[in-house]
Amino acid sequence: MSAISFKNVSKTYATPKGEFQALSDISFDIGEGEFFGLLGPNGAGKTTLINILAGLNRASSGHVSVNGFDVVQDYAKARYNLGVVPQELVFDPFFTVREALRFQSGYFGIKNNGAWIDDLLLGLRLSDKANSNMRALSGGMKRRVLVALALVHKPPVLVLDEPTAGVDVELRQILWQFVSHLNKQGTAVLLTTHYLEEAEALCPRIAMLKNGQLIALENTCDLLSRATASVLRFKLDTPLPPALEAKARITGRIVQLPAPNAQAVEDILAQVRAIGGVAEQVEIRPADLEDVFVTLMEKPE
Repeated sequence: MSAISFKNVSKTYATPKGEFQALSDISFDIGEGEFFGLLGPNGAGKTTLINILAGLNRASSGHVSVNGFDVVQDYAKARYNLGVVPQELVFDPFFTVREALRFQSGYFGIKNNGAWIDDLLLGLRLSDKANSNMRALSGGMKRRVLVALALVHKPPVLVLDEPTAGVDVELRQILWQFVSHLNKQGTAVLLTTHYLEEAEALCPRIAMLKNGQLIALENTCDLLSRATASVLRFKLDTPLPPALEAKARITGRIVQLPAPNAQAVEDILAQVRAIGGVAEQVEIRPADLEDVFVTLMEKPE
């Protein structure tokens, strides 16, 4: 049995300009205990798919299930088996952290949940904030509380929608240590993130969405094998030649270009020198998931 199953899921919205196809015939399964990555640019359909999974939206066609329970026909059981950490910071400003967790337990009919709440507070380093009002917490702390709220009923399936957005490095490491521990104990995790290095490190299997369509569904190692053998990275204070600029990933002074062999490296550096540029801190690195992601997203439909 799959932890999550999407079968031919489509979603169409009516707009003043006509119908908008947000999702088109999406099908894939996530296994029990799997750590799975769902990637795509803004507007690709990731949040729409998660909202359908969580019962916040209905698919125009297709079926979605959680641990075998249909999210429409068996919605109560499906939601009991699912914990969702939303992208937005949604919280009740009138309760302390502990009170919020106790109320959330009550929504699932769980009494005497104090021991598990203490474990969550300890694991997410929130023990010293247990009696603080939610509105007094920083953004990173609120995100950790959202994780605790999603886990308070011990669901076997956890969905993380951009969980580290706006979270500093230390808090991000704490979060991933805790979630990885849960995953090793058998919790299935569905992760969406714009930090592709996180997906590469955490997710053995990845799906990619583009304009509501599934364009990749593979093991992470297989996806990485699609990339060029290596990438040339250097810093440059002058504009690149137009021929190189069209192929480059440029972030401020940092330039990255595909370089499959030594001759390609020399050709790139020669073109930079020809316009009077000086490449600094030159290095060659293996291709990563971001290289694959950019390549796939730039391909025509």
